[in-house]
Amino acid sequence: MAGNSQIRQRDTTRLLKAAKAAGFGRARVINYPDGRIEVVGENGPAPMPEAPISPFEQWKAKNANED
Repeated sequence: MAGNSQIRQRDTTRLLKAAKAAGFGRARVINYPDGRIEVVGENGPAPMPEAPISPFEQWKAKNANED
């Protein structure tokens, strides 16, 4: 049975900074139970698009400063 693999915060920070320096917009660190560590650099749009603003929120923003 594989042991519990842990990665230190300073190592994670170092890996993410290296991915950023390599030109990636964002990166993920994946820590596998068998001890492997994978760093995935990604470019492209955000995984979750912005939610549309509801009509009430639009109205509230428009009328907030009217007195």
